[in-house]
Amino acid sequence: MRERRDFLKFSASLAVSSVLSETGATGIPFGIPRSPKPPDELAADETYWSKIRALYAEQDDIINLEHGYWGKMSMQVEAALARHTHRVNKELSWYARRAYDADFLNSRRLVADALGVNVHEVMLTRNATESFINLITQYDRLTPGDSILWADADYPEFKRMMAWLSKSRRVGGHKLDLPSTGSDEDYLQAYAQAFDAHPRLRLVLLTHVSNQHGLVLPIRQIAAMARQRGIDVICDCAQSWGLLDFTLDTLDVDWAVFNLHKWIGSPVGVGALYMRQGTLGAVKPFPGEEEGDADVANRVHLATSDFAAFMTVPDALAFHQAVGGANKQARLKYLRNVWVSRLGASDAVEILGAADASNASGMGGFRLKGQSSKAAVSALQASLQNEFGIFTVVRSDLASGSCIRVTPQIFTPANHLLALADAVTMIAARA
Repeated sequence: MRERRDFLKFSASLAVSSVLSETGATGIPFGIPRSPKPPDELAADETYWSKIRALYAEQDDIINLEHGYWGKMSMQVEAALARHTHRVNKELSWYARRAYDADFLNSRRLVADALGVNVHEVMLTRNATESFINLITQYDRLTPGDSILWADADYPEFKRMMAWLSKSRRVGGHKLDLPSTGSDEDYLQAYAQAFDAHPRLRLVLLTHVSNQHGLVLPIRQIAAMARQRGIDVICDCAQSWGLLDFTLDTLDVDWAVFNLHKWIGSPVGVGALYMRQGTLGAVKPFPGEEEGDADVANRVHLATSDFAAFMTVPDALAFHQAVGGANKQARLKYLRNVWVSRLGASDAVEILGAADASNASGMGGFRLKGQSSKAAVSALQASLQNEFGIFTVVRSDLASGSCIRVTPQIFTPANHLLALADAVTMIAARA
């Protein structure tokens, strides 16, 4: 019966999203309720967020606290994807060779507008990893004696790519082990010391929100220190855009990579590459693309990709903006605090990442104290899943050891996080 209800809701939303797409999705579309409450107050309004929850296909067979892999589309966005897929499949090259370029450019423009930058500074890609590969493989400023830097809290594949870059270009490669928890000042000090220790640094990877434990780095301040030393910065925003409410001017970085299929709510297979105007000279065009530094588009070659996914970007952005970036950020941080406030007081539990709300996101990480091995944390994850019906994920790339990552979504009820806290307390009591 639940599948039938979801199908009927999905079918109804197909007609609604079709109208919204044609009218430009202005105002408060999608049946999203209005509220006069400020974001921090609205964050705790379970009645309001239950109405948001009704706009997503419901999963009630498990408590899913692993929404960091990719994000669930609202049913309206899912319906828009179905509509765009149908058009592509029906019209094929008749559409692709005549009208798709304009639709793709419109999606680029909307992403650029949402990030507060010029359309020529943003190119859509299939994911943040593709964007990152374009940057580091085409990066053209490394010379003998230079070195590059990354940190333990960075995305695992990006760390491996940075190690590859060091080896392939025969330059020094350095990994910074960050404090397992700390304040902005702690992380600023860690990077300042690393910059001082390696005076020939040319390139550094900074992760806005760590996929390991949700830590938010003070990117603007670290990037400013790097710029003073002539160090180029790639900022990994794969997990941050939509989880946090920001525009690129607040980060003040030259290059950044994004996913839209995590917290913006697009279909899987949509990312973005940002390169600030005037900085393209340090990164060669994609092999075979035309020369020139006027537009970031020639640093990427998408080839044949998912037309419908890129066509759905306006629908996803419209839904995201209708809910409100500030509302989403406040809700997700509130949900993190629900379980952290419970477990943080326990002598048996170690909370990782943010030391306080100022450098916290909606994601979080924890483990039982003294149990940081991958085997121990995997056993904890299995207990949560098999005994309590709570799904989380193990992250194993921090220098301090493995942890459980907890990632709710805006529609996650607060009682799901209370259930997590209760379950961990019970497991810790018998450990």
